Amino acid sequence: MSASLMLIFGVLIIVGTFSSKISSRFGIPVLLVFLVIGMIAGSDFLALIDFGNLTFARDAANLALIFILFESGFNTKREDLRNYKGPSLSLATLGIVVTAVILGVLIHFLLNIDWLYSLLIGSIISSTDAAAVITILRERPVKKNVSATLSIESAANDPMAILLTLFIINLISNAGASAVSDYLIFVAQLIWQFFGGILVAKVLSIAGKWLFNHFGSGNQAMFYVLYVGLVLTIYGVADFIGANGTIAVFFAGYWMGNSEFVFRRGISHFISGLSSFSNMAVFLLLGLLVYPKSMLQVWKQGMVLAAALIFVARPVTIFLCTLPFKFSIKEKLFISWGGLKGAVPIILATYPAAFGLDENRLIFNIVFFVVSVSCLLQGTTLSFFAKKLKLSLPSHTHSPYSLELFALDKTEFDVVDVQIHEDSPWNGHRLAQLALPEDIVVSTMVRNGKIISPRGNTMLMNNDILFIMGEPARVKEVLSSAGADVT
Repeated sequence: MSASLMLIFGVLIIVGTFSSKISSRFGIPVLLVFLVIGMIAGSDFLALIDFGNLTFARDAANLALIFILFESGFNTKREDLRNYKGPSLSLATLGIVVTAVILGVLIHFLLNIDWLYSLLIGSIISSTDAAAVITILRERPVKKNVSATLSIESAANDPMAILLTLFIINLISNAGASAVSDYLIFVAQLIWQFFGGILVAKVLSIAGKWLFNHFGSGNQAMFYVLYVGLVLTIYGVADFIGANGTIAVFFAGYWMGNSEFVFRRGISHFISGLSSFSNMAVFLLLGLLVYPKSMLQVWKQGMVLAAALIFVARPVTIFLCTLPFKFSIKEKLFISWGGLKGAVPIILATYPAAFGLDENRLIFNIVFFVVSVSCLLQGTTLSFFAKKLKLSLPSHTHSPYSLELFALDKTEFDVVDVQIHEDSPWNGHRLAQLALPEDIVVSTMVRNGKIISPRGNTMLMNNDILFIMGEPARVKEVLSSAGADVT
């Protein structure tokens, strides 16, 4: 990559990062900002970068996807998965298939596209975007059962969409040339990819925790290097034995994210930052792939497909897959509207061309158009629908400060951020009146955006944020009776 190209790419990332502050005020997903910036910088507008290599884009996006999926698994809480695993995993597995089939049927009859290609497009666009969904729900909270179901579904449904897309591509590539036994072998390989990926994830997540606990370096930067090497190794081992690497990194992230190991808090920040960069860089790169003028050629098909997805396929999938579970009609409608599309469908849209099945980029352009419509329409109105359906919760007060315990050795202690609500039993009481156990200490607090050093006679007020140091399990036990929420 030339120095001028790196300069332009770097400046575009900086511009997109600052533009995200404006977009968040209007509820526009930040990924859409990078997508638009990439399109503007491309050949049709400013012509700063002439980029059209789909194979390179696919490989670069796949590398970024590894870290995106690990972070999705890492931030999936075991408690949420235990409580809402039924509906969320049903949507993340069966829901992907149902969405793809419904879309495939609609695409075939509405757009007059071949059956297998229709199912391919449906598979590509079947998954939802964890980054967009979780970011919006974090800024504008909704009821726990709804937000947890949406978040876990979005985090866990990418591997299934990838497997289904590769399966349909194989069917198209070998149509009329393979015996039934060949397809059965391929199905068996898919099953191995799924369960083999889980096996690799379990073994290497245990190995990963051991490595962190026994690394013993006083240089915290080396822990970040270790993390990158570990994630790449997990993916590589899974791929080497014929298992699915994306499934392996997701579940490895889940098991490590719900475990304690040395420097976990520091690693979690690095994981989040690297995943955010990967998401934004991918959207910027994919935006550069698109010639906006080509959108004019597919806007009719794109609008038909977007409407079929948002108003037919997604709602039908939600209502079918949540039948055994207790959700109100309003909650189902919101989960349906919360199915935002993101990076993975666009990444998967590069696969057909890489396999020689989309030479004119029709599939890529249509999918790109639909993802853009989904981000813009659903992303900007999700909070509005939450309010109209009366599912919204009060927003958290976000502290401009962070207090963390960066431990490079094993420790039972950590720092927990806690917000005081108006109806909390702690509200209106002095700190000394709480009679906290000796092993729990309120080290710092934030009030109205300013740091305060608390004393025993400090009065706690609504929206105060406390930084409490202690053993996490012990802190949670104390907080369970305090009505305070971890921020």
